Amino acid sequence: MEKITIIINDPPYGTEKAWNALRYAQALCLVQTEINIFLLADAIFCAKKGQITPAGYYNLENMLRELIDRGAKVKACGTCMKSRGMNTEELLEGVEIGKMLDLANWTRESQKVITF
Repeated sequence: MEKITIIINDPPYGTEKAWNALRYAQALCLVQTEINIFLLADAIFCAKKGQITPAGYYNLENMLRELIDRGAKVKACGTCMKSRGMNTEELLEGVEIGKMLDLANWTRESQKVITF
């Protein structure tokens, strides 16, 4: 099975990059692809549990939860979390703390790496 790593840098709301990255990941699930998602910088907030969005508006926490349930691996940069005062208890279940070494290994093992 092909493996693709998706790197997200942008915040969950304010731009549509993170939303489009997760929509892309959902589509990849439909075509039997192994997916790794690494959250860098303000993208770590995509994995914050307890997000409340207006009715009819996309919710990235829910999208990540669905992807994790489908087998996607998700890691949030530990350094980025620390610098933003976010702790592990605030993370959605199934999201792991990641290091640059994890990202380096994922990119080496993947057939494609996509950055949003």
